[in-house]
Amino acid sequence: MKNIIIYDTTLRDGAQAEGISFSLQDKLSIAFKLDELGMDYIEGGYPASNPKDRQFFKELLSHPLSHTIPVAFGSTRRADKKAEEDQGLQALLKAETQTVTIVAKAWDLHVKEVLRVSLKENLKMLSESINFLRANGREVLVDLEHFFQGYKHNPEYALKVLKVAEENGPNTLVLCDTNGGSLPEEIETAVKKAKSHVKTPIGIHAHNDGDLAVANTLVAVTAGASHVQGTINGFGERCGNADLCSIIPNLVLKFGYQCLGPDRLKKLTEVSKYVNEVSNLNPQPNQPFVGPSAFAHKGGLHVDAMRKHEATYEHISPEAVGNERRILLSELSGSSTILAKIEKYNITHEKELMRKILREVQERENQGYHYESAEASFEILVKKLLGKHRKFFDLEGYRTIVEKRKGRPVTEATVKIRVNGVEELTVAEGEGPVNALDTALRKALGGHYPSVKETQLVDYKVRVINTREGTAARVRVIIQTRDHQNLWGTVGVSENIIEASWQALVDSIEYKLFKEEEKHLSSLQPLKANT
Repeated sequence: MKNIIIYDTTLRDGAQAEGISFSLQDKLSIAFKLDELGMDYIEGGYPASNPKDRQFFKELLSHPLSHTIPVAFGSTRRADKKAEEDQGLQALLKAETQTVTIVAKAWDLHVKEVLRVSLKENLKMLSESINFLRANGREVLVDLEHFFQGYKHNPEYALKVLKVAEENGPNTLVLCDTNGGSLPEEIETAVKKAKSHVKTPIGIHAHNDGDLAVANTLVAVTAGASHVQGTINGFGERCGNADLCSIIPNLVLKFGYQCLGPDRLKKLTEVSKYVNEVSNLNPQPNQPFVGPSAFAHKGGLHVDAMRKHEATYEHISPEAVGNERRILLSELSGSSTILAKIEKYNITHEKELMRKILREVQERENQGYHYESAEASFEILVKKLLGKHRKFFDLEGYRTIVEKRKGRPVTEATVKIRVNGVEELTVAEGEGPVNALDTALRKALGGHYPSVKETQLVDYKVRVINTREGTAARVRVIIQTRDHQNLWGTVGVSENIIEASWQALVDSIEYKLFKEEEKHLSSLQPLKANT
């Protein structure tokens, strides 16, 4: 069975999409999720371009990925610099990744009109850059930008760039359809020609300007490419990049290639939703394989046929990619993702209890709750339904005040809680009402549960759910919290943004305390507040 290397560039190429702006924490969260999925490589960013990407690679040094190889991206040296003096190449070394990718011009038009150097100098820049990086112990991948356009207009030079790159020992040569305008037969012809020209493994990097990025990627693989680049959900500049959420299941289920690892494909829908949520984007309903409508059936002959045999209107089983079948007329639903999560509570044999949990989750999702990136809130919900939840504190009241003092807004929050019969009243200032509430709550709990001092809120997102209601619309707040070892998400929903935020904050604290309590299970003693 042929193995196909999957190289994800969501955090670099995908971040160039209109409407996407990843924070540092977003990038780290997505990287860890892609690591769980089993990606071979994750291109984390362009360290020479901005401090956020440099910090990303620095964070990975202290929080390494378990499976995936992180990659720093850059370009060949500048025409007026020696390789060892080039700041971009130095930035790649400072990122301290085992693997680096550099982009080189393969279209003579770009060499002449963009770089404005001679064709010979372009080859020299490529050669010296690869040699410099390899001499410093790096595995080097070369993205041959505009290769297919270059091959179409000047095949001799495009193949010369390919050959010169190989002569300097890179690990993979990636052919790029950078304009996204190539047709499948053009891709097939060029890949086969490239394969006959070099012995180094060939990769494919396709853009979607002709709505053919997935098709072009698949035909490149059948023509001999063994390395595939793309992004989750097809994020990318202009019309996007090749969508790995379509490429991977096609390679595995239709062609029989090996990608990711055993049973990892079942996590694909979960990862797609997670990346959408972190990006603060609504999912594309009709996205193949992972979209909410990918296996939705509505009325008439389709529903009747599906009741008799599932293969009549489904090309694969939705469970193969972690999705679910939906019959829209009767609102029947079963969530493989939710059921899989429920299994760890050992209640799958208790059908009525399982139905109760499913009904509650469905009702809450109708209200606007979303648990794909708020699994901590989901775990707390299940504990409540199982009767295993307990309060670590009781809220007696909170208040937030926003004033403008000396030309700047100042926010103050007051929180009154009761912990094991002890009343705590705290006041704190913050950069906004949520920050002030968070600070006041932790201040109130810190003397009783010292572990809350280890946690910090690292991300906060708000989405309006029912926009037609205007200023009275319901909002969903998702926050992410981390301690020294873990990162978790919680959710709150309300017409009042402060109340929605409070719900998410409380779930965040309770989740941390539940996890602390689990550490005490060996003594069979619940976590107690210090008094």
